Amino acid sequence: GKPKSKKTFNVSAIVASALSGKEVLRYKATLPNEKHKVLYIDTEQSKCHCHKVLERILILAGMPTDRENERLEFYMLREYSPKHRRQIINLALETDPNIGFVVIDGIRDLMYDINNPSESVELINDLMRWSSMHDLHIHTVLHNKGDDNTRGHIGTELNNKAETILQVTKSPFDSSISQVKAMHIREKEFTPFAFKINSEALPVLVDNYAFEAERKPLFEVLTD
Repeated sequence: GKPKSKKTFNVSAIVASALSGKEVLRYKATLPNEKHKVLYIDTEQSKCHCHKVLERILILAGMPTDRENERLEFYMLREYSPKHRRQIINLALETDPNIGFVVIDGIRDLMYDINNPSESVELINDLMRWSSMHDLHIHTVLHNKGDDNTRGHIGTELNNKAETILQVTKSPFDSSISQVKAMHIREKEFTPFAFKINSEALPVLVDNYAFEAERKPLFEVLTD
């Protein structure tokens, strides 16, 4: 999605569902008992913002926010280089066999040049190796270009390898609403949905939201 499209709010709902096993927004995720932990990597936000994201996830999951959650590891890697960020992720996965779900909010920040083909392939190989060797699911976040295409050579490689590509966009009818659709999915299609941020800074579903193709014109032009 583009900047400010509420991608991180969308990811928060997915993680909350994985932690709780409950449906959050339209996501329903469960992790096996032997792989019940989530590793959340944030590569660009400040500690204050990361704390808000962590708190939001726990609230959505219905879990206490006044103490650490043993099932959620949250790493803030803003000050590290791309090389060191990848080394930290690799070490975390090698030392904790209970991790079953990894979120990388800012996949672009794991590389120096987003348009470098060899660096992009190397990063994709890391993602495939991590998911295969450690038997886990990886969810990455990447900005769009000005259009609907993912950025850089890494975006092209992700499009080729990913199981599912979700697109988060602002509603053309109401900028406070975000739309979630599947750009590409290898499994069963899901119905697009929309959410907004409520007064408690939490994402909530917009009921009966009509997407552009489903909207009726405000008036009809009659001709003889």
